[in-house]
Amino acid sequence: MTHGDYDEALGKTIKALATPELPRRFARLVEGLAAFDNLIIIAYHGEHRPAVLYREYTDPVVYLPMDSQYLGGAYLLDPFYREHLKGKVRGLRRLVDVAPDHFRRTHYYNNYYKQTTLLDEVAVFASISESITLTACFGRDRSSGKAFGKHEVQALHDSEMTLSALLEMHWRDYQPESLAKAAPAPLEERLREALKQDHDIALSPRQAEVALLILRGHSSLSISLHLEISLQTVKVFRRQLYAKCGISSQAELFALLMPLFSRLA
Repeated sequence: MTHGDYDEALGKTIKALATPELPRRFARLVEGLAAFDNLIIIAYHGEHRPAVLYREYTDPVVYLPMDSQYLGGAYLLDPFYREHLKGKVRGLRRLVDVAPDHFRRTHYYNNYYKQTTLLDEVAVFASISESITLTACFGRDRSSGKAFGKHEVQALHDSEMTLSALLEMHWRDYQPESLAKAAPAPLEERLREALKQDHDIALSPRQAEVALLILRGHSSLSISLHLEISLQTVKVFRRQLYAKCGISSQAELFALLMPLFSRLA
C-alpha cells in the first residue's frame, strides 16, 4: 500500500467511526498493511466471559470452535486473554511473542488451536476502560499457508497506536451486560473449588497457581521466573500437585483439569 492509498483508507475509516461500517473499513485499512486470512474483534470484560463483536474469514473452519470451545472456557488459557488481564494494554502483540515457552505442548494448542488451522496471529489491543479491553486479532491460516512476514509486522507496528485509537473511539461507549454482574472469584480459587467438588482433591493456592501455569504452557523454568521462586521449589510444587491429583504426567493433568474449564468461565 502506498502512502496515498493508506491515507485514503485511513480517511474512510475515520469517516466510518460510530457507524456499522467501521469494522469493515478498519479491516480494509489493516489489510493494506498486512494481508490476513481472518479477523475477529473480541471484547474482554475483566474475568467475565468475552464477547465477539465482529468477524470475517476466508475459510469458515477457522472459527468453528470459537463459540463452543473458546467462549466456553478455552479463552482462560489464551495468551491474548492473559495480556488483557495486565490492564490498560494498547498497541500490537504477536502471539508467538507473548505465548509461554511450552505453549505448543499444551492441551489448548493441540486440542483447540490446531483445529482452527491458524498459523500466525497478531492482535491490536485497545483499552476502553480499566476493565474492558478490545482485541482486533488478525490471523493467517491454511488459506494462505504462511505466517506474517517481517515487513508486514513492522508495518502494523508503525501504525499500532493509530489502530488502537480507532478502536477506542468507535467503541468508547461500549458497556457489556456482564459488568452488571459481580466479578467472579480469581481463577485459581474457582479451580480449587471445582476440583474439590468433582474429585475431592484439595489443592493449596500455590499448587493451583502452578497447575494453571502448566496448562498455559509454562516450563518449570518459566514458572520459577514468573513466580520468582527457585527452580527446585517449582519442582517440589509439581511433585506435590501430581501426587494430590493421583497423576504422573502433564498429559494426565490436562485430561483432569480441562473438562472443568467450561464451569470456570
